[in-house]
Amino acid sequence: MKWMKIKNETNESVDFYIYGDIVSDTDWKWDDSDVMPKEIRELLDNHVGKKINLYVNSGGGSVFSGLSMLNMLKRAREKGSYITAYVDGLAGSIASVLIFGANKIYCPSNSYIMIHRAWTGMYGNATDFLKMAEDLEKIDEGILNTYKDNLREGVDIETIKEMVDKETWLTGEDASKYFNIEVVEENKAVACASDYFKEYKNMPNEVLENVQTPEKVLDSKNKQNDEEVQIQIEALKLELELI
Repeated sequence: MKWMKIKNETNESVDFYIYGDIVSDTDWKWDDSDVMPKEIRELLDNHVGKKINLYVNSGGGSVFSGLSMLNMLKRAREKGSYITAYVDGLAGSIASVLIFGANKIYCPSNSYIMIHRAWTGMYGNATDFLKMAEDLEKIDEGILNTYKDNLREGVDIETIKEMVDKETWLTGEDASKYFNIEVVEENKAVACASDYFKEYKNMPNEVLENVQTPEKVLDSKNKQNDEEVQIQIEALKLELELI
């Protein structure tokens, strides 16, 4: 079944779900839940001036795609949209930057925001690697600037920089102490699927328990198929009894 990102569409408001990885284009879109900048642009173009509820449960993804989405959200606000972001389970990596495109951010006490340094995979010679290291430093600087613009009064950006260096996982309660985020009562934990989880070092056990790995998804589908087969068998037995 195709994942529906847009729900509860009215003349005044619309709900949009970022419940997958943030990817650049269809070549990197491995699952229907993955989100591209093009989809955010279409959402905002089709709902100018509306109230937009953005529900986020993402392990992150493409830095530049996430930054482009952030800037799209900011421009939408300038055109009259009021954007509210809800961290339903996890806003990790670049998703933790994306949410600051909203006017208001709500994070349940049992949801998480993960901040870390940008990383990449590459091959090449020493010059290539030195150039990439410089580029990653610049990317980190840009991300830190976004965090800096959304700090609680009295919080030093150097504190956030240290947390970024270590890969830090913040509960909603923790995040509200550092950023302009409003913590709300905890919800039932929402499972999150991401191709990037295997790269993260400090994932809390509470998050690990709710990770939707490919194995879990396959097992769930197999169980569903078994149940459907059993229903068909029972229906066939009933038909035979009636003959």
